[in-house]
Amino acid sequence: MSDFTQSHTPESNTPQSNSVAPNALKPPRIMAISNQKGGVGKTTTAINLGTGLAAIGRRVLVVDLDPQGNASTGLGIDRTSRAVSSYDVLMGDATVAEAAVETNIPGLSIIPSTIDLTGAELELVDMPRRAYRLREALEAAGAVTGNELDYVLIDSPPSLGLLTVNALVAAKSVVVPLQCEFFALEGLSMLMKTIERIRSGFNAGLEIQGVVLTMYDKRNNLSDQVAQDVRDYLGDKVYRTIIPRNVRVSEAPSHGKPALLYDHKCAGSIAYMQLASEMLRRERLAEAA
Repeated sequence: MSDFTQSHTPESNTPQSNSVAPNALKPPRIMAISNQKGGVGKTTTAINLGTGLAAIGRRVLVVDLDPQGNASTGLGIDRTSRAVSSYDVLMGDATVAEAAVETNIPGLSIIPSTIDLTGAELELVDMPRRAYRLREALEAAGAVTGNELDYVLIDSPPSLGLLTVNALVAAKSVVVPLQCEFFALEGLSMLMKTIERIRSGFNAGLEIQGVVLTMYDKRNNLSDQVAQDVRDYLGDKVYRTIIPRNVRVSEAPSHGKPALLYDHKCAGSIAYMQLASEMLRRERLAEAA
């Protein structure tokens, strides 16, 4: 932990302006980490982007909305320690403050997931305002005031059900992890249609924050071709930072740690720190425009 925090101070990794304390009155940026296709690095991105933002001095809440609970496990929250979970928040049985658990990373907390979420899809069907449960829970908690948080990252399941709909309705923007493989554009096309449906029916302000190319293998010509195709399709919405396929990143969750704690010098960890810095730079440019 000490090596990580010493090597990843705001001053050493980002421009000086990144280390300035965020405006306490500014509402947090609520982002859904989403892709209907599984195995694209969605949870890995949620864990390590959250850790990267926290390392740069931002206050981050991860909401684990995936019944598999891998984000919770990857941030070191044992299954026996999840007395209150995102399921309880959705059902209205607990507040965001009651469900949030501090992680070992300063500035990073998580609302963990439990197996109870597997039945939430059916239970939500008959509930009033079923698509707005998470959004209203965050609003009731004051998460939108920015007094305690700078970012809320929602790790949604790899499917289009009411859990994903809740994530997209609660979010202001979507970060799309996209694996550099043959079927990537097909999955992206499906997600774009889903986002349009959410915009038209539930959340008119939803926007694409950016697309993160993941699992890039420089030895594979296909990775380069997919990366170029995605950039041709979405232009500047694609982050310049590319997340490489990396053994240390894939090992980290089994140790209950984000890659940035497990091995902060590996290529994957460095890439996620660069992604966090790039995200902040883009936000500053957008605000200045």
